[in-house]
Amino acid sequence: MGVNAEPAPSGSQSMWGAARAAGERAARLWPQPPFPGPGSPPLPLLLFAVLLAVLLGCAGAQYSSDLCSWKGSGLTHETHRKEVEQVYLRCSAGTVEWMYPTGALSVNLRPNTFSPSQHLTLCIKPLRDSSGANIYLEKTGALKLLLRDGDYGPGQVHCFGFEQVGLFVEATPQQDISRRTTGFHYELSSRPAGSELQALSAPCRPCSDTEVLLAVCTSDFVVRGAIQDVTHEPKRQESAIHLHVSWIYRQKSRVFWPAPEGGWWGHITTLLECGVRPGRGEFLFTGHMHFGEARLGCAPRLEDFQRMYRDAEERGLNPCEMDIE
Repeated sequence: MGVNAEPAPSGSQSMWGAARAAGERAARLWPQPPFPGPGSPPLPLLLFAVLLAVLLGCAGAQYSSDLCSWKGSGLTHETHRKEVEQVYLRCSAGTVEWMYPTGALSVNLRPNTFSPSQHLTLCIKPLRDSSGANIYLEKTGALKLLLRDGDYGPGQVHCFGFEQVGLFVEATPQQDISRRTTGFHYELSSRPAGSELQALSAPCRPCSDTEVLLAVCTSDFVVRGAIQDVTHEPKRQESAIHLHVSWIYRQKSRVFWPAPEGGWWGHITTLLECGVRPGRGEFLFTGHMHFGEARLGCAPRLEDFQRMYRDAEERGLNPCEMDIE
C-alpha cells in the first residue's frame, strides 16, 4: 500500500495558491518591524523570498520518490568502484528494477501497515528476463543466497519468513551490461508463513489436518467446487486449474465469476511439478493472491475436509467457524 496524495489543482494555480497561503501565515507568525531599519530587507523582498521557498517546496513534493517501488541504473556508479546503493521502501508491495547492474543494492524493506510484533512473510517474483545479479537475504551483516543469477524461473514466486531484514542484490561480472536488467516484484503479508514456507520445501505435499483448518481461516479465497480442466505452461513451470465452483465461502479479490449454467467459474495456478490432473468429485480449494494471481494452497476432498472439521469441532479446536454443509 503506497502513500497516495490527493490530486492537486492543475498548473501554477495550486502552486501560487499554496505560496500565497504560506505567505499569509508567515506574515502572521513572523514579527515585522513597523519601519524597515538599516540592514532589514524591504517587506516586498521578504515576502518574495517566502514565496520562492514555498514554490521550491511544492516543486520538490511533486517529484518525491515512490515509497513502494524503485527504479535505477548502475551507470551512476564509477566503473572502477564497487559501490553499494541504499534503497529504502516503506510499502507492503512494489517493484525493484535495476538497469545495467553494477556494484550492489541494499534494499531496506519496512512496511508501514503492520505492527512490529507481527511475523511477516516476504514473497518475491523476478521480472521477466531478469538477469545480471544474485539476490541475498541480509540479516545483521550475514548474507544467505536466495536467487542465483541465471536460476530465475519464469513466473515463479519465492516466499520466506521475514523478520526486519533486507535484501542484498549484487551484480555479477558481465562482459556487456547493456542488455541486463535485474528486477523483481515483492509482497509483504502478515499471514502465517507456514503454507508459503511449505511451498518452498515441499510444494506438492498434501496439507495436514491442522494446515487445512488454518488455511480455511486465513486464505484469501475458500471455495467448494470441481476441476473441469488443467492446462500446463512449461515455460512458466506452472499449471492452471480451471474450476466450476458451487459455493464461495470467501474471496477477497474477484477470482471467480458467475457462470451461465449456474455457480461460478475461474482458475487458480500451482507448480507444474505437482502434476495436477482433472478428477471426479468436489474439493475445498484454498489459496492466496500473489502478484495478482490466485495461487493454490490446501485442497482436500470435500468429504475429507468435512470429517476433519467435525472432529476438530467436537474437541473445540477449530480456529474459526464455517458452514460446511
